[in-house]
Formats: sequence, C-alpha cells, structure tokens
Amino acid sequence: MQNEKFPNTQKFSTIDKSINNKISNCIDKVSTALKDKGYNPTNQIVGYILSGDPTYITAHNNARNLISKFERDEILEEIVNFYLARNN
Repeated sequence: MQNEKFPNTQKFSTIDKSINNKISNCIDKVSTALKDKGYNPTNQIVGYILSGDPTYITAHNNARNLISKFERDEILEEIVNFYLARNN
C-alpha cells in the first residue's frame, strides 16, 4: 500500500565524486587521532554526525579542523558508499 502523503520516492543529490577520496582520507586521520587519545572512533564520529557538535572530535593532530571542512551529510554518504561497496 502506497503512502498517500508521500507517493513518490525522493531522490537525494549526491556529493561531487572528486571529494570522496578527501573525505576518506579525513576519516582515516580523524579515526587515528581519536584512537591515539583513547576514544572509540566509531562512537565519536557517530556522535559528531548526529549532533554536529565538534567536541565529539579531538583537536589532537588537527582532527577537529580536518573533519569540519566537510558537511556531515558528505561524511555520511562516504561512509555508506564504503559500506555498500564492501557488501555488494
């Protein structure tokens, strides 16, 4: 049964493919910095993506500044792309 309020699937515009590699490198560097400081990178990055609060990311090795260069939806899209590529 189709939902009458939302009859069509919305299409999400994807990010420019040229920045995917930059985001991937950023996630790697942020993850390493979080591990260095004793944090769980998954928990901290998820907290950041959900809340937008930069204090979830350590300032160690410039990680907070690096991740703030990208929009959270761009980071999430890169993570989903990585997951789907590995599991399809």
